[in-house]
Order: sequence, then structure tokens, then C-alpha cells
Amino acid sequence: MNTVKISPIDVEARKNLDIRPGDTVRVYQKIEEKGKTRLQVFEGLVLARKHGTEAGATFTVRRVSSGVGIEKIFPFYSPMIDRIEITKRTRVRRAKLYYIRDKVAREARRQLRRTRLVSGVSASLGEQVSEPTDQKESEISEPIAVGKEGKAE
Repeated sequence: MNTVKISPIDVEARKNLDIRPGDTVRVYQKIEEKGKTRLQVFEGLVLARKHGTEAGATFTVRRVSSGVGIEKIFPFYSPMIDRIEITKRTRVRRAKLYYIRDKVAREARRQLRRTRLVSGVSASLGEQVSEPTDQKESEISEPIAVGKEGKAE
């Protein structure tokens, strides 16, 4: 019996790949630039897996790059995905890990609060620590007007 190949990917291998929320995965995505194809790696935490093993199945991957959270939703059976590697497994108690977004923001605020407290404590110990004033912060937040010559006014 002849089998007809519909997709350029191995659907059975993808179906057997057990990606779950909490896994850290490395997704190799094909990107075409100027007629050439290259592989770009996106590594992060799987937040969600939707639509099971059907044709429209997707999974959401989140990573933090330069202090900014980036999320990508990948179609599970996309031919533009070269391969998917599971690098780490974590046991989680939720089916969707969307709370990780807020958790990271809370941690960042907590770190910021700690640095303020540490600078205030060291100043009381007799060390010279300069704290930012409200005037400097307001100057930074105002946009700079640029004239026709390209100089700041």
C-alpha cells in the first residue's frame, strides 16, 4: 500500500513528542532571508499547550531577553519548525502557567525595592550615597525637542 506524504514534517514523531507546561524547550525555527534559509533558536519555558494533538495544536514559549519578557506561539505541526528539543522538565500543578508573567513582574519590583532599602541603610551608616532626586527624574522623563539643525533645544 502506498502512503501519501502530505506534510514535509514527520507528524507521528511530533505527535509522540510530549511537550507539557513547565518544560524548558529549544525551538529551531526556519527563517528565510534573501532567498536563504537559516535556523533561529528560541529557548524558553512552555506556558501553555492548546488543542492537544489535532492539526491546529499550538504551544506558547516565554523567555526573558535583556530584561524584557518575550512570548511566542508556535504551531505544533508547522513545517517552519525544524526541530524541538526538551532541555529541562519541571513538575507543575497547573495546565496553563500564565501566572508566571505576573510573578516575574513582582520579583522585579521586589528587587527594585531591595536596592532602594540597601542604599538608604548604607547612608545611615555614615557612608556617602547619592540618591536620585525628584528633579532629575522629571528631567529624564520629559522628551527632548530637536530642531531642524539636529541640535537639542
